Amino acid sequence: MPKIILVVFNGDPMCFIHVLLNSLDMAERGAGGRIIIEGAAAKLIPQLEQPDNPLHELWLKVKKGSLIEGVCRACAKKTGVLDDVRQLDLPLLSDIAGHPSLARYRQEGYEIITF
Repeated sequence: MPKIILVVFNGDPMCFIHVLLNSLDMAERGAGGRIIIEGAAAKLIPQLEQPDNPLHELWLKVKKGSLIEGVCRACAKKTGVLDDVRQLDLPLLSDIAGHPSLARYRQEGYEIITF
C-alpha cells in the first residue's frame, strides 16, 4: 500500500472533516494518511482546538496519532494563525518560499491527495 499525504487547502469545515476521517482511516489501514495544512485551511486550527467545535474530538484523535505532517508557514502567517500553530507545537513546513515542497514528498514515495 502506498504512503499517502493528504493536503488540505480548503478552509471549509465540511471539507476538513473528510481530511480528518480519511487520515484516521488510512492510518488504521497502514497507508499513512498524514496531513499537510495549507491555504485557507490553516485558519481553522484555532477553531479546531475549541472544545465546543464539532470537529474537536476528531482533531484531537489526529493530533494524538501524530498524523499532522505540518502546517504551511507562509499560509499560517497570512491567515494570522502562526502564533497559534507555534503554541500548539505543530511542525511548520517551509521548504519552498515559505511553503511545503510537494515534490519532496513525491520523491520520498508519497501519493498526494488534495482537498
